[in-house]
This record gives sequence, C-alpha cells and structure tokens, in this order.
Amino acid sequence: MNKANNNKNTRTRIAPSPTGFLHIGTARTALINYLVAKKNSGHFVLRIEDTDLERSDKKFEEDIMEGLRWLGLFWDEGVELGGSFAPYRQSERLQTYQKYIKELLEQGRAYHCFCSEEELENYRQKMLKNKKPAIYSGKCSTLGVKEAQERINNGERSIIRFRVPSKKIEFDDHIKGRVQFDTKLIGDISIAKDENTPLYNFAVAVDDYEMNINFVIRGEDHVSNTPKQMLIQEALGFPTPKYAHLPLVLGSDKKKMSKRDGAISLIEYKKDGYLPEALINFLVLLGWNPGDDREIFSLDELIKEFDLKKFQKSGAIFNIKKLDWFNAYYIKKKSIKDLTDICIPYILEADLIEKRGGSFFVKTSKEKIEKKWLQKIIALEKERIKKLSEISYAISFFFIDKVVFSDPKILIWRKSNKEKALEVLGEVLLRLNLLEKEDFSIENLKKSLMKLTEKYGNGDVFWPLRVALSGREASPGPLEIAEILGKEKTINRIKNAIKVLS
Repeated sequence: MNKANNNKNTRTRIAPSPTGFLHIGTARTALINYLVAKKNSGHFVLRIEDTDLERSDKKFEEDIMEGLRWLGLFWDEGVELGGSFAPYRQSERLQTYQKYIKELLEQGRAYHCFCSEEELENYRQKMLKNKKPAIYSGKCSTLGVKEAQERINNGERSIIRFRVPSKKIEFDDHIKGRVQFDTKLIGDISIAKDENTPLYNFAVAVDDYEMNINFVIRGEDHVSNTPKQMLIQEALGFPTPKYAHLPLVLGSDKKKMSKRDGAISLIEYKKDGYLPEALINFLVLLGWNPGDDREIFSLDELIKEFDLKKFQKSGAIFNIKKLDWFNAYYIKKKSIKDLTDICIPYILEADLIEKRGGSFFVKTSKEKIEKKWLQKIIALEKERIKKLSEISYAISFFFIDKVVFSDPKILIWRKSNKEKALEVLGEVLLRLNLLEKEDFSIENLKKSLMKLTEKYGNGDVFWPLRVALSGREASPGPLEIAEILGKEKTINRIKNAIKVLS
C-alpha cells in the first residue's frame, strides 16, 4: 500500500507538546533518545506536537529548545534546524494527515461518529458502574457512508473513529519485555476531530512513519498508546518501529513527582544554579546503571557506555540531595576563571556589584574592583557551595560597608567569655596594625598571630576574628578573609566588633 521504511540507521525523536515548560521527565527522555541515536551513529529528531492549538504556546516551544540546548542535546534535524522531513511542527503538517484520514475513511477503516459528549460520558459511567471496560459502544460504526455524509451536510458535528479489529496486539519492549494487549479492551478510538484536525495517536503514527523514526523511546505512561498507534500503522501499511518505555521518575513518596520533589521546569534548575553536566549525569542514572560503581560520566562517555538493557523496569526516585552532590562535584571541577564567569550574573542580580562598561564596582560603596579580586573570593567558597545561586549570600559580607551582628554574643567562642573575647580582639588589632598594607598575606597574618594562638589557643583567637570579619558563625577562615579584605577593611571590622561587644 505504502512504501516501506527501509532506513537502517537508528532514528529517535523527542516530541514534546508546547503546552508547558520543559520538565525533568521530558528532559530525561530526550537524553535517552539522544544517547541511543548517537551510540548507533543515528539521528536525533526534535518534533513539536502542537495539534492542541488552544493550549499550545510559542513561549513553551522556545523554552523546550532552550532547555535542550542548555543540556547539550542538539538535535540533528527538526524545529528551527530543518531537515529532509520538514516541517517538524504538527500544526504545519495538516495536509499530510488529511491524506491518510481520507484513505482510512475510503477503506472503511474509519468512520464518522455523531455521539454527543454527554451521551459518551453517560455510557462511560454506566460501563464503569457495571465494572466493564469504559470503551466506545460502537453505535455509529454501522452508519453507511451516504447517511454519514448527509448528516454532516445537515450541520451535525462528528469526530472520526478508527475501526479497531478484534485481535491481540503484542510487541517486544526494549525495557519492559513482551507486552500484550487485547483490543476488546480498547474499542474504536477517536483519531480526528474532523478531516482537517488529527488527534494525538493518529498524528504520532503518521509522523513517525513520514519521518522514518524507527525507535520510539518514551515514558511508560505512553504504553497504552502503543497498541493504538500500531493498529493505525498496520491499517496504513506502515512498518512498526521498535519501542522502549522508560519507567517514570517518582517523588520521595514513590508517587508522581510534585513541585516539592523537584517537578519544576528545567530552566528553573538552570536559574537556581545547577550545571548542565550535573543534570545530565543525574538524569541518566534515574533508572540506568552502568553495571559497576561509577557515577561520573561526561556526555561523550555516556554515548559510549549507554545500553538500554541496563535500564531498570521500576520507577526511579528523584533525590534532590543526589543532584546537589553531582552539582557540587562539577562546581569543584571548574577552573576559578570559568566559575567566576558563570557566578557573576548571580552576584549582579543580588546587587552586590554593578557593571559599568567593562569594569565592576561594589554596589554600595561604588569602589572599583578587579575581576581577579572576585576570583579570590569565589575560590574561598568553591568547595562549599552546591548551587551557583548560593554564591551571592556566601560572599555577600565582602561587599558590605559595616558588619551587622545578629547577636553580639556570636563573637564569643563557646569555651570562652566576653572579657577574653574583647582582650583577644584588642591584641589582634594591635598586631595587625603593625603589618604593612602590602604584607597582608595569609603567611604574614599567620606569623603575626602565632604567639597569640600559643597564648590563648586557636579557638579563642580565630573564632572572634572570623566572626568580626564576616558577621557569621559559618564562613571561610579568618586569615583568608583578611587577606582579601586588605588591611584597612580588616582593621575597621575588628574595631567595629570590639565596639559592638563592649
């Protein structure tokens, strides 16, 4: 009937609907499709399924593409890029669907259904009440073509249903194994609102054929759609692609993910300061295991290592702490130069600094700062932050004119007292005043305070000094902070601490 798909190269696709932002589940599915295609020297296709015109929005389509690009999952053909099977938006492919809908109608494999929504719902509820499959009754399946056309000409509304044959459908799923369906539990399915408006399962079956997609990898929530699409493929003489249905990503309660679990848009993760490398590594391990203890993979390594046979059949639990661990790992792997460049937008957004021309200035004091100074500050927090968005708060005390303490008592070490803290800060002040401005290095600071630590102990010296400089109980070491602040600011902050504690 139709030409067979003789394409031997692996062709996968990600086909999101632009009715919402790209989320974790779709991003994971895209990644698996990308890996399978690349490992087999095939093609990864991006198709936008926007037949739901009322809910589809261009901003969602743009968000999907931005998210895929950010992850490094560049499609070989598809929306914007084009390709041999363009167009790749379903809304631009209506003539193709019309051709196949007409073909099914002419063959008697499809028919017009005039049942109202109210009638269909009442029948559905009746079947459910009697504990029977809530499938279509087949009421309109016996209408003749002439009668149906007359009713259409008279203005009656109808949809188009596919005449489902009574049979068993079986296919080998590359993750789930052998899957079977009895079409008696499916009933005649709707495939189009009219001859010009296809519905999901029909459009997908046609597009996968027309675009030579021979490996369909998607979430297991689509398993029930597979027999419907296979029946349409069979009726139109299309070859059946291979299928793999990925287990779903679940929340901590082993149920569908909620926003509390992390079911937010992918771009929100980007804004929150997660790195694409971390997301890639985290997403692939939601259900896949390399067969050993390795956890860190680059995208290129994954292309070589990935195997669907090692994918688990049960749902994968989304663990935000594990994602944070991956992100912290990749932050630590960044050079200070690169890390500073990707942290600067967060520091700007927090109003700690401002940029004028090619220079940076402290927002409050308008003091000009060098990028190397920023690099020193970020280097202090490199080992401590889990997300880039944490950098602004972590380093904010470097950009204030005066330290404000939540409680002056935090200047007192837990094994000490107010009098000793004041005594120590006074002696620290005297010793640091003796250092020249250019000698304010960690080595010289350490030498200068060595006798004090021998006299009082590290805790009594470094605790009040660190809090005096940062205003916090948890921060980098005081000598590292003092070196970056410089002599004048360090002295001023110690004087301020003594005043507050007195």
